[in-house]
Amino acid sequence: MSEFVRVTEQPSPYRHLEKMPILEIITSINNEDKTVAYAIEKKLPEIEKLIAAITDKMLAGGRLFYVGAGTSGRLGILDASECPPTYGVPFGMVTGIIAGGDAAIVKSIEDAEDDTLQGWLDLQQHRISDKDFVLGIAASGTTPYVIGALKQCKSHDIETGCIVSNEGSPLAAAADHKIEVVVGPELVTGSSRMKSGTMQKMVLNMISTAVMIQLGRVEDNRMVNMQLNNEKLVDRGVHMLMEKINMPDYEAAKKLLLQHGTVKKAMEAVKK
Repeated sequence: MSEFVRVTEQPSPYRHLEKMPILEIITSINNEDKTVAYAIEKKLPEIEKLIAAITDKMLAGGRLFYVGAGTSGRLGILDASECPPTYGVPFGMVTGIIAGGDAAIVKSIEDAEDDTLQGWLDLQQHRISDKDFVLGIAASGTTPYVIGALKQCKSHDIETGCIVSNEGSPLAAAADHKIEVVVGPELVTGSSRMKSGTMQKMVLNMISTAVMIQLGRVEDNRMVNMQLNNEKLVDRGVHMLMEKINMPDYEAAKKLLLQHGTVKKAMEAVKK
């Protein structure tokens, strides 16, 4: 077995950043960011299999959990938190868990990621079972908090996956489905919130969006189950409903929408 090399910790190919003009700095960042989508493209078959496995669990009534530390944990929480308002799914159907708990969302708690037991304990707070799916996120693929959680999942017959930026990592070895997207060294050496974080956000977008489509939460290209939490969303829903049922009267469509709560339910009521 070849020695595990963390590409995420390799030296940046850019030198003397402090001497660069601002335009050169941001041009360099932009050029590096352009490579991320191409790195993900190479892994689309693996991402497809992961999404299919998650969908199968959720169609059977299971839930999806993201587990991470630092930036990875925050990105998981961001993706999970956007599922209820966007797709109208119950809170807790997709959940993000971060090392250090809620306090770590806004304030870095660096040593929390070194606890090999806490990840599993945090999952147990949600009554995790073999009906659920757990996705570990870690740029390095060496985060003890995440590895420990996935190892415990395996011993309890809970299906798992991972998103990492290195090949052959301990986290990938612990996962049933591994997504290894190597984006290369960061512009600022070791700052994996940059390209690795961008990659994680893009892959999480793919996962949650594709899963929600498979669960029937989207019709055509519209968020027909979105929650009507503000005037912008109500207005969007009204126009969506007017188009879907060919209703020219804005106020009548708004009344119908607010009466039923979602575009989908309003459409179903009209069909009856």
